[in-house]
Amino acid sequence: MKLSRRCFLSLVVGGAAGTALTPLPWKITDDLSIWSQNWPWTPVPPDGAGTYVDSTCTLCPGGCGISVRKIDDRAVKIEGIQGHPLNDGGICMLGLSGLQLLYGPTRVQAPLKRVGERGQGQWKTISWQQAIDEVADKLGDLRQQGKPEALGCIAPKDKGTVAQLMDRLMAAYGSPNFFRMPSVEDAYEAALYLTQGATGHAAFDVGNADFVLSFGSALLDGYGSPVRMFRANSKLKEVHGTVVQVEPRLSNTAAKADQWLPLHPGTEADLALAMANVIISQNAANNAFLDAQTEGFEAFSKMVQQRYSLETVSSRTGIEAAVIAEVALKFARAKKPLALCGRGKGQAPGSLKEALAIHALNALVGSINAEGGVTAMAAYDYIDWAEVVTDDVAAKGRQTPRVDGAGSAEYPNVRYLLNHLAYAADGIQALLVAEANPLYALPGSKDVKAAFDKIPFVVSFSSFFDETAMNADLILPNHVYLERYEDVPVTFGAGSPTVGLCRPVVEPLYATQHAGDTIIQVAKALQGSVAASFPWPDYQACLEQSLGSKWDALIEEGVWQDDAMDGGFETGSGKMALMNDSIGAVYMADGVALQGDAATYPLLLVPFDSMRLSSRYIGDPPFMVKTVSDRIVRGNDGFVEINPETAAKLSLADGQSAILTTPVGEARVKVSYYEGVMPGVVAMPRGLGHTAYDEFLAGKGVNVNQLVGSVDDPASGLDAAWGIRAKLA
Repeated sequence: MKLSRRCFLSLVVGGAAGTALTPLPWKITDDLSIWSQNWPWTPVPPDGAGTYVDSTCTLCPGGCGISVRKIDDRAVKIEGIQGHPLNDGGICMLGLSGLQLLYGPTRVQAPLKRVGERGQGQWKTISWQQAIDEVADKLGDLRQQGKPEALGCIAPKDKGTVAQLMDRLMAAYGSPNFFRMPSVEDAYEAALYLTQGATGHAAFDVGNADFVLSFGSALLDGYGSPVRMFRANSKLKEVHGTVVQVEPRLSNTAAKADQWLPLHPGTEADLALAMANVIISQNAANNAFLDAQTEGFEAFSKMVQQRYSLETVSSRTGIEAAVIAEVALKFARAKKPLALCGRGKGQAPGSLKEALAIHALNALVGSINAEGGVTAMAAYDYIDWAEVVTDDVAAKGRQTPRVDGAGSAEYPNVRYLLNHLAYAADGIQALLVAEANPLYALPGSKDVKAAFDKIPFVVSFSSFFDETAMNADLILPNHVYLERYEDVPVTFGAGSPTVGLCRPVVEPLYATQHAGDTIIQVAKALQGSVAASFPWPDYQACLEQSLGSKWDALIEEGVWQDDAMDGGFETGSGKMALMNDSIGAVYMADGVALQGDAATYPLLLVPFDSMRLSSRYIGDPPFMVKTVSDRIVRGNDGFVEINPETAAKLSLADGQSAILTTPVGEARVKVSYYEGVMPGVVAMPRGLGHTAYDEFLAGKGVNVNQLVGSVDDPASGLDAAWGIRAKLA
């Protein structure tokens, strides 16, 4: 049998992806565990009685169920819970390494106050009472000045009791400036609202689909609920289903897919709309669904026929017209087709046009509110608190526009635009940051750092010395997830409403405090109407009251899940809108223009995600760092992937040092030949280039967010940058 170059690449990269699902990495980790007993901070438990405590992992949005083995009071191993609806016994490398976060040297062990310049790491330990009083004094002074809207808050999500307590503090205090860290959920929420009138989140039933058309989603590298996606991919293979991966780089997902469509970066929406044109023109659409449950089909059909012909889109995307047509028809004729969007792990919002186009594909084939399709899940409603008590100061502050412009006349379809903080920081005088690391994780990190420097008072609730915590004025450390109770509502990656319960596995090791208790204590210290809005004595009481009847079930089972799927649409007509004035304006808006001109910057730099690199709030623990390929990072040198054909034109040898320059920054890198990258494109992983944490992670490689800036989506204001122009020399 003749093996083509593309098949060979798929075999090699796919083998690496498959290895991640075998016992090999875990054997390596066991070996590392033995080898690392000499590390002074690694606990060596004494002999004793073995017990297990079930909990929920919070290290990524996946919400996997975990079982932690203990010897006496020492946690010694983390496993997945058999039968759990999300991971069914599986666990990823980050989840497996959680004990290093519990016992490791990067923990903040007590409240700290900065005594030197920001970022210098000079702190003094203070008591919790001093910390609460200082925050309350600063916020009280700001409120007395009649500027409650100058308080900002950044949280990793807006669901769950802790996030809602922070939002409630903002409401009672009088500020509209609560932010959620960006993700593809921002774009998809806006798409659901425009098309279905829904205010919840999208649930993708990947596990029951038989044809998955993925527009860059890293199904095997951390997208959504990672272990659930692994299992869904395996199930697809068992039922002889099909996965088509669309992206400019041969990722693990692309290598394991049935077909890889390498397209020009940034043309995903065009490809989706061209496929829609094929499905309509070839009479392959689900007419029963379209006739009964949609409106605006004729206008949508006319738009795609006029603007997205096969020939035009083939030229834009670099994919042959015949291939586009073939994939579109196979997708339409599958029994349970599903189209997904969200590049990589889905940490970037992307453009609203792309989310709408891919949602329209699902509508054309009848995969809305269907098994194996996508469903708009209603917002979780178990948090039913009394109305916030407000005074005149709070009422006036809440009426001021958000500093990021979200929800304004210019950007009416989105709720959060944290990417605007870089030039909106002048409106923020105090900022609370909880389990988020925007100084590292947001594109244009240099501009984000400059914005933080303008904010007079920054408080971090981080459990670790991350980049944002190191640039705060106070660190009020939260318990880590293995030391606390917390509800974990899953919105990204679950196929149905799912709430897990995070519960303490061990007693808190240090003088840390639950972030929920800290928020309640700050609110009470502010007194007046703010304190009146927080009637609970502590977070535990708040959590039990909020969960209500679910509390006993969660204590018993560790997870609550509702299999019921929402039906119907919340639009005025009761039908899904494929086209109307608002949607049409999105489709007609200008495309996303990347920074830099092609003459000066002839290459395109594209970030990618890896299962072996954590790029959210949590950095890689040491065991994970040891699993990263030496073609990604070697010593402290980070690599940039480039097609050999492109490298030859630039006279760059494999392994050679080079300077990668973009309009927003430059970095020293090593060149790595990789034929899985399209010519003219260079690729770098997210998750490296930390300046904080510990010696095992800090200083290794380059943070790609220092090189990629934020670019506004003209239709929504969301950060839609999929990369940036670059040069390599």
